[in-house]
Amino acid sequence: MINRPLVLTYLYLFIYILLSSGVILYNKWVLSPKYFNFPLPITLTMIHMGFSGAVAFFLVRVFKVVSPVKMTFEVYATCVIPISAFFASSLWFGNTAYLHISVAFIQMLKALMPVATFLMAGVCGTDKLRCDVFCNMLLISVGVVISSYGEIHFNVVGTVYQVTGIFAEALRLVLTQVLLQKKGLTLNPITSLYYIAPCSFVFLFVPWYLLEKPEMQVTQIQFNFWIFFSNALCALALNFSIFLVIGRTGAVTIRVAGVLKDWILIALSTVIFPESTITALNITGYAIALCGVLMYNYLKVKDVRASQLSSESIPDRIIKDWKLEKKSSDIFKPDSNDGNGGNGSSDMNIDEEAPLLASSRLSHIGRTQVGNHNQ
Repeated sequence: MINRPLVLTYLYLFIYILLSSGVILYNKWVLSPKYFNFPLPITLTMIHMGFSGAVAFFLVRVFKVVSPVKMTFEVYATCVIPISAFFASSLWFGNTAYLHISVAFIQMLKALMPVATFLMAGVCGTDKLRCDVFCNMLLISVGVVISSYGEIHFNVVGTVYQVTGIFAEALRLVLTQVLLQKKGLTLNPITSLYYIAPCSFVFLFVPWYLLEKPEMQVTQIQFNFWIFFSNALCALALNFSIFLVIGRTGAVTIRVAGVLKDWILIALSTVIFPESTITALNITGYAIALCGVLMYNYLKVKDVRASQLSSESIPDRIIKDWKLEKKSSDIFKPDSNDGNGGNGSSDMNIDEEAPLLASSRLSHIGRTQVGNHNQ
């Protein structure tokens, strides 16, 4: 018999990987001078923010799909505005990197996301410096350096833009934990867009006015409504897929899906954009960095599980285990008395993964870290 919830989970993961990869490749195609030739990353990001903010407004205020959180002016000024500033910066720098370096190399640089988050958390005092985590960060850094050394078309400007965007996204994640969670506010992808997208649009207006508006006045820029509409729609759909994935999976699954997505994206980018050449040294360095990323993810999930267990009292845990045992005994009904009926409960699909926190962001509208998918 087909396990429908499991099929739906894998379907949502497939949609997330497809949309996340598609948005990144679509952005590269739109911005690259060799293809659609719209070299205005701030303008493209503002289109995304304006479209996402408008749709989120209708979903929250008109159709009431989700309820808005209780947001005071103090919370908005001290939490939403700084988070929006770094969110806008991460998108701006990340999209600008597409003009200078390949998608494959960008994905390899994004392996630095745990390092950036670790450093920002240490600076802000939200995480303790641990030897095991530090060794992982060192391994990731060495891998990225090797991968960068093997990059044929290495570009300093593009690399600086991408790394700066990664650190801006890491600081946004840390600020989300420090500012919002301490005030007891939890934002899902829809309410996040509702509050953050308009504010990010305003922040982006300043660099757009200074950097890209003069260029648009002297250079003939082609504008295709359907190209930009479909591009913004894909970016919005990605946020909704994140909402679905978070609701059906745990931290381990979502992190493994992110790693799988990066490998798929690197392979696809070399096919779609032939100028994206990958060397053996690229792959070797990225593989080394990936080992550090996987170990970092394992340690973080292990810490979450340990904190969840420590928060439960012993009687609560006994009751919880008893309920699970009772549930498994009710579901499994042996057909014969062969003495092996007790082993039948192993077929149950019990999700033991720690729930993914809203602040973990596959990012990365930007990365989101998701990661940051660089809208």
